[in-house]
Amino acid sequence: MDLYGIVGNSLAHSFSPRYFTGKFAKENIDAEYVKFEIPDISLFPDIVNSHANLKGMNVTIPYKEKIIQYLDELDPPAKELGAVNVIKFLRDGDRVRLAGYNSDIIGFRNSIGPSIDRNIHRKALILGTGGASKAVAGGLRSLGLDFTCVSRTPKAGQLAYRDLDESTFNEYTVIVNASPLGTFPNVDEAPDIPYQYLTSGCLLYDLVYNPAETKFLRLGKERGSKVKNGSEMLELQALAAWDIWNG
Repeated sequence: MDLYGIVGNSLAHSFSPRYFTGKFAKENIDAEYVKFEIPDISLFPDIVNSHANLKGMNVTIPYKEKIIQYLDELDPPAKELGAVNVIKFLRDGDRVRLAGYNSDIIGFRNSIGPSIDRNIHRKALILGTGGASKAVAGGLRSLGLDFTCVSRTPKAGQLAYRDLDESTFNEYTVIVNASPLGTFPNVDEAPDIPYQYLTSGCLLYDLVYNPAETKFLRLGKERGSKVKNGSEMLELQALAAWDIWNG
């Protein structure tokens, strides 16, 4: 039986085990998907060495960057971002090579793409500068949108939340929340942006999917903005991972 799994340090609420277990049952695929919850990335080689039937793995926080040191090759987009969330096991007899990919880029791009209106959506703000923002940046880049990151402690080329004003949203009409703000149970939290300046021409996308409508999205909807959460992105990145493993 082929084995797939996910490696991370907090997997109780991970989407992938439920998704792939359901997929295997529905499509009569003779495979198993398991959680590899490890307290330190140094334990990753033990997983590889003790599971000869592993064909592919997902990688989640906090190891999307740390995992790279154990991989033999990287897909160009993953290399450019410096983050991996999919590993393909390339086996030749007893030898195995590990190839790293980033399906988050694909999932985000394919999810937000149909909502982009090229006449008004040319520039995007990415709220947050953590690991998730890298995939968002890759997806926006592949769609041909310019983008700028927003941070509480901005570096060169970034904006501070305190600098956002009406003119900002005239220029940047796509706003993506790549931070965890608003995730259940902290449903009263939202990125600190001046929502009063949002318009019907704005598109708000939230990577958070629990709750389905975050405070960020609700405040945007009240201003007439188009809104979308990250639930579809989750499924699309999982489909992309399956294609990578079996392509």
